[in-house]
Amino acid sequence: MKKKYSLKYGNGSISFFLNPKQVIGEIKMKQFASMADPGVEILKALNSPIGSLSFKENFKAGDNVAFIVNDSTRVANSHQFLPVMFNELNSIGIKDEDMFIIFALGAHRPMRQEEMVKEVGEEIAARVKMYNGDCHDESQFTHFGTTSFGTPVAFHNRVANADKIICTGSVLPHYLAGYGGGRKAMMPGVAWYETIRKNHSMIFAPDSTSLRLSGNPVYEDQIEAVEMCRPTFLLNVVLNEKMETVRVFAGDYIKAHIEACRFVDEIYVADIEKEADLVIISSGGYPKDIDIYQLHKTMIHGWHAVKKGGVVIVVGECRDGSGSETYERIMAEHKTPERVEAVTRENFQVGAHKAYGVTSLMHKAMFVLVSELEANLAEMLGFTPAGDIDRALEIAFEKLGRDPEIIVMPQGSFTLPRLRS
Repeated sequence: MKKKYSLKYGNGSISFFLNPKQVIGEIKMKQFASMADPGVEILKALNSPIGSLSFKENFKAGDNVAFIVNDSTRVANSHQFLPVMFNELNSIGIKDEDMFIIFALGAHRPMRQEEMVKEVGEEIAARVKMYNGDCHDESQFTHFGTTSFGTPVAFHNRVANADKIICTGSVLPHYLAGYGGGRKAMMPGVAWYETIRKNHSMIFAPDSTSLRLSGNPVYEDQIEAVEMCRPTFLLNVVLNEKMETVRVFAGDYIKAHIEACRFVDEIYVADIEKEADLVIISSGGYPKDIDIYQLHKTMIHGWHAVKKGGVVIVVGECRDGSGSETYERIMAEHKTPERVEAVTRENFQVGAHKAYGVTSLMHKAMFVLVSELEANLAEMLGFTPAGDIDRALEIAFEKLGRDPEIIVMPQGSFTLPRLRS
């Protein structure tokens, strides 16, 4: 008797059937209920912050306040906490016109107006000005110096010139910087392209990896840079598989973030007894599968669960394509993982690091992609394209035989497998 499995795909889902005797694991997040009253919990975190004065004590009437907020590629439920924070600042005499939102785009595309409104909520969108930055336009950035890692540090003028800076976002394991959230709102969020490029060029360092902060050069470089334009306050959230907020961390941008990372280990890291021949993984749907650029993080989590020589079936809609013209250009010009790595090392560019990051995984396993990408584009990007999940399974069985051991990961962007040994 076969069992039905379902994976999120964009705003919908994809279903398939497997012999449950072959499934050695279905990896999911640990269950944490959403907050019964988010407003109450947010206010509690603001009034009892980690390593900081209470939220309102950090500000005074007349301050010009910059709020750095996630773009559409990352969910933080900003619409929940922003009204609370704005109202708290209103209560001490800071007017709406003295506050603004700038989106943490990094090197991503600008937000469209409707995306901005959706991200922050209609109430806040009507109250304050909202801005995109362009990391490639150096005139938009203020220079601060150079880190000990050799990274030139420049942040967006609007942030650099604000009296006070508030970083917001969500915390997840991050394949390169240890964990998301915290200082990443600033760097890469509102940093100049050269700042981002030099920092991300440390992708080749073995200590630039998930779940590591101390000794991780990407993280330590980011902290050095952000200390040159230190944020006043941080509010980060951790979400469950339904994208509901389960915990709020507020206070000092380093100390509060470290506490959030400890909780992330508890909720997102999943110990496994052994790797599988076949891993079937979804990021958990939109926006985590908006493009290959974002799907890469899910691929890494699948990579951690698969045996060498195995197959990973990645289910991701990719409505925005690859997510990077540079990534596509590198893959079009250089056909093998070896050449991609060589050219990335020679002339590192943001986007090129994604080409390297994706293809480097393919040394261990075949990656079969079920997406909306044209087959020729998916193939150019290094994947084995499949028109649907049934064809993807056939490709896997053709390589592995009909009786592989299987791990299913329906929340792949959230769950990081770790061998128990």
